[in-house]
Parts: sequence; C-alpha cells; structure tokens
Amino acid sequence: MTRMPFGYPAHPLLQINRPLRLSSMAAEAHANSSQLQPENSPQTLADYPVPLSPPPPLLSKNVELNRALTASSKSSIFSLSRNDVLFEDEWLIAVNKPQGIYCESILSSVRSLLIPHQEEIGKLQEFHLSNRLDRDTSGVTVVTKSHKVAAKLVKAFTDHMVKKTYLALCVGSVPKWNKNVVKSGHGRSKHGAWRIYAVSDVGRTLPGGSYVRDMETLIEVLSVDGKGRSQEPLGSGKHEENTIVVKEKPEVTSCTEKSEVLVKAYPRSGRTHQIRLHCQYLGIPIRGDVKYEGVYEWKDRIYEGHELHAESLSFEHPVTGHSVLIQAPLPLWASEALSKVYS
Repeated sequence: MTRMPFGYPAHPLLQINRPLRLSSMAAEAHANSSQLQPENSPQTLADYPVPLSPPPPLLSKNVELNRALTASSKSSIFSLSRNDVLFEDEWLIAVNKPQGIYCESILSSVRSLLIPHQEEIGKLQEFHLSNRLDRDTSGVTVVTKSHKVAAKLVKAFTDHMVKKTYLALCVGSVPKWNKNVVKSGHGRSKHGAWRIYAVSDVGRTLPGGSYVRDMETLIEVLSVDGKGRSQEPLGSGKHEENTIVVKEKPEVTSCTEKSEVLVKAYPRSGRTHQIRLHCQYLGIPIRGDVKYEGVYEWKDRIYEGHELHAESLSFEHPVTGHSVLIQAPLPLWASEALSKVYS
C-alpha cells in the first residue's frame, strides 16, 4: 500500500486552487488602489498633457553626446583664477562661468581658489551653488559660503526676488514684434525631454509623476542682422510688451530665409532650459542649440555650444540687506553682435 505524504489531499476535488485566490486578491488590491487615486489622475498615456514643442531633432543625440564628453574632459582640468571673480565678500562669491564647463567644476574650483584665504578649511564644506547654468551657458554664477546664507539666497531665487538678464544670439525668422512676454507650461515628456505645455495644463500630472509648472519670460529684440530695432537705448524696456499665452503649437512658417536675432531675456520664473525653450517656441532658436532646433552649422561654421550668456544678477544681500548687482563681461560672440549695432 502506497502511503500519501502528510498534508497531501486524498482526492483531487479537495485541492485548494491557491493561484486563483492570489489572482483574485491582486485584482481586489488593484481595484482598491484605483479607487484611492485622484479623480484627475491619468489612466493611460492618452490622458496626459500633450507637449506643444517638438522633441529634440535626431541630429542632437550624437552632437549632445560629443559635447558632453568634451565638456567632461575640460571640466576635469578646469580651474578659476582671480580674474574670474566678479564679486566677493564674507558670505558670497560670484564668478564668470565659461561656456562648456559644468557647474560642479565651478564649485570645486571655488574651493581650490579660496583655500589659501581661509583660516578654517572645514568651512569649505559649506559652499553651495545658488544658481545653476547649463553646461554651454556662460555668465554669472553665485556660490554661498555657509548653509544659512545658502538657504536665504535659495529662498530669494524660489520667491522670484532675484532679477536676471541674459543675452542670446538666435537664428530664425525675423520677429514682427519687439518685446514678448511668453507664458506657458513646462515639464518633462514621456521620453524625459523638457517640453513646453499649454498654460491650461499647469498643475496636471506628467508620465514620470511630476507636474506641469508655470513658466514666464520677457524677451526683447535688440537687433536683427546687426541693425538695432529702434532709436530707444538697447534694453531700455520702453517698447510695448506683447503677451503670448501658450495654448497651442507654434505656427510653422514656410520662410526659408533666416536672420541673426540678438535678444535680451528676462526670466520671471526659474525653469530648466526656460529661455532656450521659449526662443524655440517663438521661431528664433538659439544659435548652436541643436537640442531645441538651433542651427548646428551657420555661415560655414560649426558651433560647439549654444550662445546664451547670463549677463547679470541683482538681489538683496541675504545678510546685509544691501542691493547687489553682479555683471559678467560679455563673451566674444555677444561683444561682436553688440559692436555691429553701435558701429
């Protein structure tokens, strides 16, 4: 007589179908979790906000990879000199970041620069970047020297109490406007790229779990093909502002002729790639900015980075309360563009 193992059912009909029970439990849990989701939570990709700016061109993938590798090599051996310092006191130091250098290298270079001038080396660990510029954006970069000062200045940036000006050389259709305030949404698409969204989408959930946030930039045309737009002083702010509230994709123009357009940008929010995205939306992408449809080759020259410069920062000093204005010297492309206007 064959002995059945202990616990083994004597008859197939007595077996308990546990997989079906587990499957049933999973289905029940899924149903309960679905009930807990917010009413406006997207259920499928079709329910997510649709980006209004195009994805990065195919060309940009290899170009950006090569630029990143070059910047990594340059950043690894980069060092600041005293000539790069724009402002310094007991609590802050501001330097002129060059194009093609990562901000992390700026921070480590500031540490190295200040070691001979610090009595307590331990304080160097409290250094913080207050503003981050893109790899190929040059200009004013501020570093704080203590945690407390860092927190105050970061709050000033978050509360939009810091005024910023940028210069950008763009290539595109000749603008029919002098000053535009562009209001849009901002967020990552399902593929991870930063894109523009409609203002009405602000607050909606994106595929990665983040949200569409508001974004606003004032952009002023300074010159077209080296000629100033009006008799008013450049950057005077006297041109009438035109407000664009982004609701749909930009109009695609059939114009094949492109011009060099020098603009000054005043970001009123602090979103990643904000000025680059808004210039793209206006049909004047920044020269060399292949990620956002800027020309890679222009007038028989290849550009190894976009031409965007953080010209100035102004804010209330987080400790003294005094007004601080920090300006960075212009890069060569900006000096040449402005010299054409004044010549």
